[in-house]
Amino acid sequence: MNFDLNKSIQILERTPSVLESMLDGLSDPWTMQNEGPETWSPFDVVGHFIHGEKTDWMPRLQIILSDQMDKQFVAFDRFAQYENSKGKTLQQLLREFRSLREENLRRLKAIPSLEDRLSDTGIHPEFGEVTLAQLLSTWVVHDLNHIAQIARVMAKQYKEEVGPWIDYLGILRKG
Repeated sequence: MNFDLNKSIQILERTPSVLESMLDGLSDPWTMQNEGPETWSPFDVVGHFIHGEKTDWMPRLQIILSDQMDKQFVAFDRFAQYENSKGKTLQQLLREFRSLREENLRRLKAIPSLEDRLSDTGIHPEFGEVTLAQLLSTWVVHDLNHIAQIARVMAKQYKEEVGPWIDYLGILRKG
């Protein structure tokens, strides 16, 4: 499928509801466990989503669309959620994420002639020149990637419990 803004928004709009359906009201063993050292729990992933809403997608989009000469993106701290989520509950994080995403999508939809600017570029600190279409595509795939990650982390809580069915459960055999 080629990039399509409306199809992308379909996914971006649904992510808060997906996360709420998957996580809200679950006990800590489901939401606070990870896959081992240097891996993220579902709680951590939601915090990561929040940090991205604040510092990644829309700020980088604004850099691309700006008239400024320097289109260099600020480096993204992929681990900021550890500090930023301290003292918060998962329910608070889910509400904060929903609010931030709704506001970012409202702002995104309000940009005039956005479809005409999809080939505009910015400079990623690691990848170099990237297009607006690539940034927006990545936002969508980033959501789907972390939803899959949450499902995988949760599934692995029962990895030993499924017994011989593990051979049929690819989510437990990967990673």
